[in-house]
Formats: sequence, C-alpha cells, structure tokens
Amino acid sequence: MKQQERFNAIAAPLLAWYDNNKRDLPWRQQVSAYHTWVSEIMLQQTRVAAVIPYYQRFFAAFPTVEDLAQADEQQLLKLWEGLGYYSRARNLHKAAKLIAQRGSFPESYEEILALPGIGEYTAGAIASIAFGRKVSAVDGNVLRIAARLGGYDDNVLDPKFRRRIQLMLDEAVCADRPGAFNQALMDLGATVCLPSGTPLCDSCPLRQLCLAYEQGRQKELPVRISKTKKRTEELTVFLLLQDGRAALRQRDDRGLLASLWEYPHVSGMLDESAAATQLSAWGLIPHRWVKRLQFHHIFTHIRWEMTGYVVEVSGSGEADWLWADGAERSLRPVPSAFEKLTQELKE
Repeated sequence: MKQQERFNAIAAPLLAWYDNNKRDLPWRQQVSAYHTWVSEIMLQQTRVAAVIPYYQRFFAAFPTVEDLAQADEQQLLKLWEGLGYYSRARNLHKAAKLIAQRGSFPESYEEILALPGIGEYTAGAIASIAFGRKVSAVDGNVLRIAARLGGYDDNVLDPKFRRRIQLMLDEAVCADRPGAFNQALMDLGATVCLPSGTPLCDSCPLRQLCLAYEQGRQKELPVRISKTKKRTEELTVFLLLQDGRAALRQRDDRGLLASLWEYPHVSGMLDESAAATQLSAWGLIPHRWVKRLQFHHIFTHIRWEMTGYVVEVSGSGEADWLWADGAERSLRPVPSAFEKLTQELKE
C-alpha cells in the first residue's frame, strides 16, 4: 500500500471510533469560530483538564469577540494567570480587535492564518470545525499518529516532515466531516496513541493500517531530535511582607512576561547573608526571615532556577514598587513562574 493510500484509508474507521468515543469537552457543546479559536489557543502547551476552568471563566467574562476586543489588557492577563505563555492572550486580544473591526470572523484558512498568534494547526482547526473547510490540523499529537501510521523514522520536529504530513492529511480529510476528522485525530492522540509508555494499540481503530504496529515499533516512534537547548538562569526572588501587604513590581512592556507583575528579584542564587545585603541596598530592614525556598520554572528556551526568601520587612523599597494588599493583588496578573511564592502568600 502506498503511503497516501494508507492515510486516505483512515477516515472511515477513525470517524466510526470517534462517534462512539469522542471526549465531552465544553468547546464542543457550543461550536463557533470564537469558541474553537479560544479553546485551541488555551490548549497550546496546556493539558485539557487545566484548560477547562480557564475556558469557562474566560467566556463568562468575554462571551463575544466584541467583548474581548474591548477588554482591558490587565483584566485579560489576570484571567490568564497560571496558564502561562502570556503572548497567547495578547495575540487573542489583538486578533479580536481586528475581527471586531472587520465585522465577522474570517472563514477561509488563509484569512484565519493571517490573524495574530494563529499558526497552521490552529487555522486548520478553526476552518474545519467551525466552517467545514477540507483542511487538516496537524499538531504534535497528529504528527505522532502519522509517524507511527507510516512507520516514519524522520524527525517529527523537522518542519519539512511536518509539511509533508500536512499535505498528505489535507488529501485524507473527508470532505463531509472535516472538523470531526481532525477532532478524532486529536482524541486518538490524547487517549490511545499515547506519547509515552505503551500506546493502547488494542483499542486503536487504525491498528490494521499502522506500520509501527505491524512492525512492533510503537515505542520507537516518533523520532524527536531537538536542536535547541535551554539555557539556565539563576535568580533570587523576595516575597517581602509589610503590614499585610507584599511588594510587587511591573515588568517591562517588552520581552519575556511583558507587563506582568512580579516579586522583586535579582540575578544569582544568594545565601542569607547576601540576601540581607540586597535588602539593605533596597533601603529595607528585615525583621523576620520566615522561609527559604528552592524552585524552578521552565520556559520554551530558558530554565529559571530560583531561591526564594519570605521576609517581613520595614522600609519603602524601590520607587517603582507597589506594596499591594489582597484586593490590589487580585487585580494584577502574577505569572506562574512565581507560583511557589504566591502560594506562600495565600497561606
């Protein structure tokens, strides 16, 4: 069997399986371009279970694209707090303004792809699910299925391989149910053709077409070779407490975590003596060292290794700091990179 014939043959068994096994997800209960778009953006780099409460809060606050277009950015970022990758929220905001100005959501794959923050996968998902366009939606789950199905040893992180699979699936998508076809692949990758451990081949509707299953190579595939290495940065972060308030400062409006709020920090891993010196440089007097913590956070290309100090202090600190009480803190988005200290503050 030629590879394109193999891929073309998956539609019937895949959709039959999907009709009996599809996941009950809130964004499938009310199908629209807006709902599909927001859900797919939230699901990037984030588990379904974690996304659901964010999705529900998001639509309670912004039920229409026009509501999102008119939103205050800090309110939006606060709702996004904990999801990470905040550029996703900013791009949603930018795109919503363009859609509101246009008067309607664009319906073609090419027009959707032109919106800020929308890549080929998300454009394919929206075009197929919301508008019935015959186009594939290829993400990491789908690449894994394709690599096993075709027995490919190619690096699935190579853009050339991704493009090759996308073209094959564009042909394989069934014209009468393109959205269901793409969602079926999403569900198959999430529940059966698993990324680690042993895929559940006995439950897979495609196993009779799958070369990896035929050859016993399920655990070997897909092949992933990353060319980028994460660099490590060391930080010392201070949760500074004073009269029921905590010190926050706003990050620059460009770069990593732009415009979000953070706890004061400096480069390097400071011991308690060096940390006390830093407090003095900020014009603060420590009265009680409450706790010392070690934690880390991983971004796409950077790993932060952090030492944290929870300290009761007196003094005003830096001019750009905000000494925020609980009500003020509830309005300001603090990234999940500092979640360890945020939890200490809540406790």
